[in-house]
Amino acid sequence: MKIAVCIKQVPATESKIKPSSDGKEIDRTGLSYVVNPYDEFGVEEALRIKERLESSVTVVTMGTERAEEALRTCLALGADQAIHIKDDLLRGGDAYGVALVLTTALMKEHYDIIFFGKQAVDDDSGAVGIHVAELMGLPHVAVINKLDLKPEEGRALASRQIEGATEMVNIKLPAVFTCQKGLNEPRYASLPGIMKAKQKPLTTLTLADLGVDKDAVGAKGAKLVVDCIKAPRVRSTGNIIDKNPSESVEELVRLLRDEAKVL
Repeated sequence: MKIAVCIKQVPATESKIKPSSDGKEIDRTGLSYVVNPYDEFGVEEALRIKERLESSVTVVTMGTERAEEALRTCLALGADQAIHIKDDLLRGGDAYGVALVLTTALMKEHYDIIFFGKQAVDDDSGAVGIHVAELMGLPHVAVINKLDLKPEEGRALASRQIEGATEMVNIKLPAVFTCQKGLNEPRYASLPGIMKAKQKPLTTLTLADLGVDKDAVGAKGAKLVVDCIKAPRVRSTGNIIDKNPSESVEELVRLLRDEAKVL
């Protein structure tokens, strides 16, 4: 069984994010980066399947030179090989462009299972995995929190939470799954794993290597354009009305009318 996990390197969740000077991006000065937390669930699930069944795990990402760190982290956890798609022409792209490139890379091999995180914590679009499934013509189940494989039948039973219930989807492999919290508990890399990661194969590809039209991706091919990124307004401090009930009501009405101007 061959498994691919598509990951993204994102700013660490504790980072203080602010807009760039042109308001089109975030200011990346001094930020630290990690593997997207939801993608970690996909990596862990792939490794658990590998431990139970004869499988190979490939991690795939798009990004700058820095994104190699995220791939090496996954290799240290136990993935077998990595693919890094790196090209300056990818800058400014949207979820569809990312999906188009990933699809082209993934279709060069036959994968029985393709995992994504349900969303990346930087842009929260939650669209790439579903786009890839559509472009590859594969069935998919989104935001799964349990996966039972039936390799002898070439099928899987995926579970996900819906309002007030659990939905179970019996799906034919190959298929795409997007992962959420609750699916598993991601492991930490061991020292031997970190040392072995340095020797594992990591392939770097460009758009030319993949045969992707440069005008179909990146800023040129983007179907979604970011107009402006703004920091949220700073909230003002609240008021505490410490009076008897009748006076409190009068004061509250006055504040709502004169200061909040909602009446």
